[in-house]
Amino acid sequence: MSPPPPARTRRVDLVRLRRALPGDVAAALESFQRHLSMERGLSPHTVRAYLGDVVALLVHLAGGEPDDATVEAVDLPGLRSWLAAQHAAGASRTTLARRAASARAFTAWAARTGAFAADPGLRLVAPRPHRTLPSVLRQDQAGAAMAAAEAGAEQGDPVALRDQAVVELLYATGVRVAELCGLDLDDVDYSQRVIRVLGKGNRERTVPFGVPAERAVRRWVEHGRSALVNDRSHRALLLGARGGRLDPRTARRVVHDVVGAVPEANDTGPHGLRHSAATHLLEGGADLRTVQELLGHATLATTQLYTHVTVERLKAIHDRTHPRS
Repeated sequence: MSPPPPARTRRVDLVRLRRALPGDVAAALESFQRHLSMERGLSPHTVRAYLGDVVALLVHLAGGEPDDATVEAVDLPGLRSWLAAQHAAGASRTTLARRAASARAFTAWAARTGAFAADPGLRLVAPRPHRTLPSVLRQDQAGAAMAAAEAGAEQGDPVALRDQAVVELLYATGVRVAELCGLDLDDVDYSQRVIRVLGKGNRERTVPFGVPAERAVRRWVEHGRSALVNDRSHRALLLGARGGRLDPRTARRVVHDVVGAVPEANDTGPHGLRHSAATHLLEGGADLRTVQELLGHATLATTQLYTHVTVERLKAIHDRTHPRS
């Protein structure tokens, strides 16, 4: 099985940038974009965000005049001034942290390519973002959501069959919605019940799934996909109503609709199913390293966020059930 091609990065409108910025600055941004997408393997969304932040930084350092922007103007006082202005404008800690990361990525790249004698971003300190988790379904609520999707698919409607495959795979594997939509037919190994996923940074991993997800995917492929497939489908596993590869926005709507059918369940999307899967794995006795590998986290620190959710849930159960709580 050949690995799926990496997602394409939508190029920033460099024609528009050249109209607002000097030519050498626009060329530098184009090179920086190639570095982010091809060398670092960042997602198209992240690349766009980083480039937008760097443009805002350069314009800020030019006193708001794009025509006067230069890469050489970036220094530590300027970086601090830019973040201070963002803070004064009401930017959140999370936004400030992301913009600081964008600036550091740019200064590191510029120093390595010779634009700076030293990297001013190394000494830039920014607030740590508030790390929050979306609502997590209880295990019975997750089961009810899967049952609702199965009930919707009973009539054999192709879209309903696809929707069941979407929610079953998301909950069974904990993959990101972009990873799910990027799956091809050849990425599913039914004999071993695993899928091959191309995650962030073009890192590939293998993730297992259970019998209910296998059953849902087989039903979709055998009885639903053929009704939607056309010349635009290629080898995509999941298809939209017009036959193209399933769009993440459609997958999000599917999850919101399915979870919305569960009484008392907090509204959540694919990311919430991912967090629910991780939390339920830990509650079932899985170790952090295993969950880290399944979710494709680059560091264990990200996975450790779920231990807080699990401990809080244990405390709530203790308070509710222990006679001397």
